[in-house]
Amino acid sequence: MPLISRPIVDPAEYEEFGCHPFTDSPATPDKVARNVFIRRQVADFNVTMADGKIILFWGFKDPDVSGGDREWPSKLIRVKQGQVVHCEMKPAKNTHTIHWHGIEPSPYNDGVGHTSFEVKSAYTYQWMPHQAGTYLYHCHKNTVLHFEMGMYGVLIVDPVGTGTGANPKLAYDPRPGDSADGIQPGAPYAAESILVFDDIDPRWHTMDHNLGMCGDDVGLDRFEPKYFVISGVPNNKTQTDAKTAIKAKVGTNVLVRLANASYSRVGVKLPVDAWVVEIDGRPLRYNPDLGSYSKPYKISANTEIELATAQRYALWIPNIAAGSHSITGTFRHWVTNKMHPGGQAIAKIIAQ
Repeated sequence: MPLISRPIVDPAEYEEFGCHPFTDSPATPDKVARNVFIRRQVADFNVTMADGKIILFWGFKDPDVSGGDREWPSKLIRVKQGQVVHCEMKPAKNTHTIHWHGIEPSPYNDGVGHTSFEVKSAYTYQWMPHQAGTYLYHCHKNTVLHFEMGMYGVLIVDPVGTGTGANPKLAYDPRPGDSADGIQPGAPYAAESILVFDDIDPRWHTMDHNLGMCGDDVGLDRFEPKYFVISGVPNNKTQTDAKTAIKAKVGTNVLVRLANASYSRVGVKLPVDAWVVEIDGRPLRYNPDLGSYSKPYKISANTEIELATAQRYALWIPNIAAGSHSITGTFRHWVTNKMHPGGQAIAKIIAQ
């Protein structure tokens, strides 16, 4: 068979899909009746770091909420499994997208600009989540830079069912035959902690939104974080801020949702035993009748688990004991695995 030679990089393809992706503001194809309608607009805003320095961020504001442009990470999106979701996104200036990280919509609604389009003035994304779990949404234009600039938020898909008694919520819908030692099917819980770990290199926050897209070397291979936050809270306040120091009732179950929005390897330790019940939006259920393809597993107290960039875990703590329980996140260099200077942040669960 003869070989057809071609360059490693086709200049025309690179120009269209890499350097200057297609931009458009089309109508949503195959649009159906919605259950949930959300709006997001791109906004600039300032965040004060632990040393008092103010850093410029980009993010998605909710135009229907007063002061929504001051919430970072971008406002939590929470929907139920099986709901049809419409999200109207307006870039405000330049072009952007929203990628539904872990959800599986049609390619047109996936928000990956290089393989579909970047939104010019407005677009309504349409998708339906099929599995309860912990997800992210973020801009997928010039992704490495825009993600660091803060263009992300947490997306939680709740199950259809509910728990009972003191633990009225479920992490996922149990199925007949679900079982695992130490785990109640569905991982019912009463209190929830949502912790998003992020690191910040101030140099990156001075760059233009298109830098690096056309092959120019702007130093995106060099990431030197100086600040460390959990859910937008600087690490000198994470043990007292209500976003990162949640309260729980003694004897109830707690669900801790972890997400790594940093470019570090993040190690997380809990001072109590916990079970991993979900990874990246997929429950770890044990069900011999349906196939033993996964199983929740125990993380003993003070045992570290590691999250890679954009990875999510859900940890289930049954019958939490009284006390102030510290959740310690350690940020390590992705190559050397050494902790960054000052690279630690601590959240809390206060059980009373």
